[in-house]
Amino acid sequence: MGAPTEHRAVGILGTGSYLPAEAVPNDLVAERAGVTADWIEAKTGIRSRRYAAEDEATSDLAAAAARHALDAAGVAPGRVDWVVVATSTPDHPQPATACLVQERVGAVNAAAFDVNAVCSGFVFALVVAARLLQSPGAAPGGHALVIGADVYSRIIDRSDRRTAVLFGDGAGAVVLGPVGAGRGLVGAHAASHGALHDLIKVPAGGSREPASEQTVAEGRHSFRMSGRSVTEYVMTELPAAVRATLAENGVDGASVDHFVPHQANGVMLDRVLPGLGLPRARVHLTVAEHGNTSAASIPLALDAARRQGAFADGDLLLLAGFGGGMSLGTALVRWQGSENGAR
Repeated sequence: MGAPTEHRAVGILGTGSYLPAEAVPNDLVAERAGVTADWIEAKTGIRSRRYAAEDEATSDLAAAAARHALDAAGVAPGRVDWVVVATSTPDHPQPATACLVQERVGAVNAAAFDVNAVCSGFVFALVVAARLLQSPGAAPGGHALVIGADVYSRIIDRSDRRTAVLFGDGAGAVVLGPVGAGRGLVGAHAASHGALHDLIKVPAGGSREPASEQTVAEGRHSFRMSGRSVTEYVMTELPAAVRATLAENGVDGASVDHFVPHQANGVMLDRVLPGLGLPRARVHLTVAEHGNTSAASIPLALDAARRQGAFADGDLLLLAGFGGGMSLGTALVRWQGSENGAR
């Protein structure tokens, strides 16, 4: 995807997140999934996750995270030009969840749409939004609200140990806008491998297999994943994507200060990290307490790190998403610190 337009630098001005109130430790999901709490932690590195309340949907989580990001950035909702929500668990098949978020946060001047690249969705949405702000027809000084939000507790089969033990709910958001020279989005790389689309899916509920009594009875509206094949894909393709991102942008892996990956599975991440060629990077992980929150996982980890003061002005961040499709998205971001306008 290459480097962004040099004369219109766009970067992260603020971050925000939202987690549902209900914490769900391993012992509450283990019995139904036919495993033990210790087994879950040993296989995934996850100790707990959050589940949305009965009256919470994806748009509720997304709007809450968006408000926090706008506050952190010091950007009024009316100054937002684009609202982009990355999700694979929308409130409804239509309209776009982003339109609901736009209304709830008061971004009355924004255009809104969703991106569904499953667990890669946030990085895809981030890059799309940045390119929109950098396009020749875009007004200078524009802003975009980019949100990753998912409520997987509504689509998992609680008896399936391959998936039920992994997923939680949450939302994370960033505000994109103009940054100083040498800051912001450095470059990005995206790839999809559609031949492997069957590895992660919700079989029914679309135009191929509309909802019926039979699809409901057969549990075909639940999330399904071929865990071993997904792990093999990540172990091969993520290092390749990282190498491509660094090479395309003339960056040495040793110059990356922070690595913020999709929080898929803590044990899998421990296996893949040594082969990424990022010897100095501080790795930001929230998977132990959040579980796998799909498109929300990168911005959740990003916001947690930002609030802890982990990023200094000029630090180089590498974000990496991977998941259903199968797809991968990576982005290099040069952080703009609070002394230069970001928060």
